[in-house]
Amino acid sequence: MIITRFTTISVVIALLLLPRGPARAEPEPVRTETVGSAVVRTVEFMGESVGRTMRYNICLPSSYEESTDRYPVIYLLHGLTGSYISWSRYGVPLYAEQHDLIVVMPDAGNSWYVNWAQSDEGQKNDWEDFIVKDLIGHIDANYRTLAQREARAINGLSMGGYGALMLGLRHPNLFCSIGSHSGALGHAKNASERLAGGRQAGRRRRSDVPDPAIGVEGFSSQAARTPAGQAFLTADDADAYDPFKLIFRIPKDKLPHIYIDCGTEDGLIASSIDFIDLLLENSIPFTYAQSTGGHSPPYWTREVGHSIAVQHEIILRNLAQRKLPRWVRDPNLGRR
Repeated sequence: MIITRFTTISVVIALLLLPRGPARAEPEPVRTETVGSAVVRTVEFMGESVGRTMRYNICLPSSYEESTDRYPVIYLLHGLTGSYISWSRYGVPLYAEQHDLIVVMPDAGNSWYVNWAQSDEGQKNDWEDFIVKDLIGHIDANYRTLAQREARAINGLSMGGYGALMLGLRHPNLFCSIGSHSGALGHAKNASERLAGGRQAGRRRRSDVPDPAIGVEGFSSQAARTPAGQAFLTADDADAYDPFKLIFRIPKDKLPHIYIDCGTEDGLIASSIDFIDLLLENSIPFTYAQSTGGHSPPYWTREVGHSIAVQHEIILRNLAQRKLPRWVRDPNLGRR
């Protein structure tokens, strides 16, 4: 079942109309691999907000090397215990090459993409800032991107689905579309209720065996990838990162497009439906899809192709609307 609640303005868009820019030398990859006919580059850079060298995978359009065009960007956030390599395993490079855009798949450990209220063991754990400042700043500085809200989207799965919606609602000036696959959308809401009752989350013990596929020194085991400290110390801390509350802090006309999907056999579908119900009750536009599947790679492999296509279309629509006369973009003005 697919429910779509947004109005599409039919505009013919040619990518030739997109602004062009001077060629620049992108960072040298530490690894390059081929997935089908698509090329995936693994790149390292310094994440100042987290005090460590981090990696991301990136897929550039097939036309990138031969052109001087600038391109839209979609950021894909991994789930808990996942990493920057996860999305490549779910076929993203093959879907990405069907669209003229850049796809960035960063690493954020088991951070929940928030700035941690308390960091222990001398760590820096400003993971929200890592994404919205360090990563986006690095990508825009080193690749030929269209560095504007209308050409930028973010999406994720499970923990990353929560992270994408949360970051998009905390920074609506950065993204025109935000999305969630099988999102743990109730993460901050549940934490707030727990903290209001005087209960703090315990630190779950995780494996200290490094995963050679991640290949980042000191950041390759699940234990090392789990921040030391507490993400939220108070209910207010959690509320500040709760999509169920953040949605009301943004004027409706400033909200990014919202995309959500979940499998009907997924234990997290209840939180997605709760969020959709909230959007319906408040007449907030969204796109929602649910279909057979669980909280598993086969479901994400199948559905991420659909979400990339939807978000790319939203990007093209937003870029087109910027070129329209103001009276078309805002019919309430009337033609003058």
